[in-house]
Amino acid sequence: MSENITLEKTADFELLDQVQKKGSWIQFLSKHKSIKWIIGSIFPIFLLVLWHVSVEQSWVNPLLLPAPDLVWTALQDLYHSGELWSNLSVSLSRIAYGFSAGIVLALLLGLSMGLSSTVEAYIWPIFKVINLVPVVGWIPLLILLVGIDETLKIVLIAKSALVPMTINVFKGVRNIPKSLTEVAEVYQLGRWSKFKHLVLPGAFTSFIGGLRLSLASAWGALVAVELLASSDGIGYLMVYGRQIFQLDVVLATVVVIGLVGFSFDFVISFIQKRFAVWNTQK
Repeated sequence: MSENITLEKTADFELLDQVQKKGSWIQFLSKHKSIKWIIGSIFPIFLLVLWHVSVEQSWVNPLLLPAPDLVWTALQDLYHSGELWSNLSVSLSRIAYGFSAGIVLALLLGLSMGLSSTVEAYIWPIFKVINLVPVVGWIPLLILLVGIDETLKIVLIAKSALVPMTINVFKGVRNIPKSLTEVAEVYQLGRWSKFKHLVLPGAFTSFIGGLRLSLASAWGALVAVELLASSDGIGYLMVYGRQIFQLDVVLATVVVIGLVGFSFDFVISFIQKRFAVWNTQK
């Protein structure tokens, strides 16, 4: 009996030791971000090597999948010719206008539905229907209403940014702790005081959290609409490469789209972390 108890304790100590080692390993990785970046880059490097080997060994047709060096050359040619920046600047201007418009409308809708159950009852069903229709589904209707010019792109980008941000702001207002609301009622705060000291902080926290999702959704919508209904922009550049059957240009634009999206995500993530630090120090 005593031997069994001793064996169980030994097993428990070994398990505890493994958990502690695992925890120390996680803490080590969290403290050394460079190691996390190195580990995260292993799989992309593996895919790049596999891509190169597949073309070199003729596992795939080079006409269907150009070699990485050809894609790099195409990217350099687009950069030096000015085509890359001219089209990318158009896309960035569209994302700036559409994203800004969508965020402003999202704040108005989210705050209105969060503060008023009546407004929620009227707007939420319509908002839910709009949310369920994908961006591509709105293109034929909007082409009939506003044409194929810049208004079409900006409206679709605004819609894509509007939906996730509205939901975040709405939930942020509705999830304000009841204890804080009760304290505000005890001190008999006015409507403006409640809005300033209670509603705005809750909505702003959710607003910061929704920025990343809204910007990612807006960027994806921009590329989609430029692929289908545009004569300029980074999405159009991809379509143009496909039309002239230069797949190296297509893959080069895919790389640019991915890098720009990654840059957006990195900036928003940095803002969220700075806000979190500021919020804890407040």
